[in-house]
Amino acid sequence: MSQSRKLGLAVAQMGPVHLADERRAVVKRLVEMLKEAKARNAKFVVYPELALTTFFPRYWMTEAAAVERFFEKSMPNADVEPLFTAAREAGIGFYLGYAEYTREGRCFNTAIIVDETGKIVAKYRKTHLPGHADHKIAAPFQHLEKKFFAVGDTGYPVIETLGTKMGMCLCNDRRWPETWRAMSLQGAELGVLGYNTPSQNIHWPEPVHLRMHTHLITLQASAYQNAMWIAAAAKCGYEDGYHMIGGSVIVAPSGEIAAQSSTEDDEVITANIDLSLGDTFREHVFNFAKHRRPEHYQLIVERVGAGDPLPHDPDQFN
Repeated sequence: MSQSRKLGLAVAQMGPVHLADERRAVVKRLVEMLKEAKARNAKFVVYPELALTTFFPRYWMTEAAAVERFFEKSMPNADVEPLFTAAREAGIGFYLGYAEYTREGRCFNTAIIVDETGKIVAKYRKTHLPGHADHKIAAPFQHLEKKFFAVGDTGYPVIETLGTKMGMCLCNDRRWPETWRAMSLQGAELGVLGYNTPSQNIHWPEPVHLRMHTHLITLQASAYQNAMWIAAAAKCGYEDGYHMIGGSVIVAPSGEIAAQSSTEDDEVITANIDLSLGDTFREHVFNFAKHRRPEHYQLIVERVGAGDPLPHDPDQFN
């Protein structure tokens, strides 16, 4: 057995952020949850995707209007600095999702990792953008990530911080196995993410309970198959009448749920995770160096969508 390596980990779930809510008030909520995490001996806090504003891709507007109201042109900025200061004073790192407007005028759905000194040590821009770019007038709400954001250009960075190798992603990325495998091939022991997942699927009549089921089973399977801890933070509840699922979780490399939220409001969940738990899986069942056969996986990177079966001649094996 590997020697135990503990990390106090917190997930700071957020209840609704309404259109009328000011950033400073939202940041104050984040700071309060950071203080609670500190009181529970956490050393790292995971906040949701687009944590500073409402989930604005549900509303039809021009790109310029969205940038003016919902995007951050620098990070940290005056509104968000109190969170960086509080984290630095507490000696706690954090993950934060927000809408990024770059100096070149590009728009991304972004997340950062900040270490215990208040320094940004990694940035990720969302790869798998869901939804659409056109105005679906008949839909109960929009899901316009493809309109407001460019596809991310960062890949899946994994960094060493707080005594662990940490990777990150955002929301819909969690549903794609390539996301987690890209992290685990870099030795990630912990993957963190935030999400805003509507309980209603506007594209087909998906039963509401399946939204939570697929969310949890995806994280549990991904944690197990990649021998890593996963911490996921929701922004949830009714934002100006539009409902999003909760289900914030900390999942072990065994695929077991170590902690889960019980509300759809601001709520801190914690676990004193043992990073060495993943070592056993990496040494045996998911020993990549010993068992992976990438020469047989070429279709994964060669094809975007499903295509015809490859030619197969059974006589070649006679």
